[in-house]
Amino acid sequence: MVVIRLARGGAKKRPFYHITVADSRKSRDGRFIERLGFSNPFAKKSEEKLRIDREKLAYWLSQGAQLSNTVKKILKTN
Repeated sequence: MVVIRLARGGAKKRPFYHITVADSRKSRDGRFIERLGFSNPFAKKSEEKLRIDREKLAYWLSQGAQLSNTVKKILKTN
């Protein structure tokens, strides 16, 4: 199954997440199909907190990809 989920990056105690399309059998930070955007929970006021390509997101959802619970929460708040 194809899942739209977060892949962690960034320094220790300063997470930065890429929103990726990946096979559900792959590891969290492992191989992915495509990057759709990013989420930066520790962004300063002048920095961008969330960026996502809505067209690619709609395409992958139309192809049957499932959103992870965390990505659903992020998209619901923005």
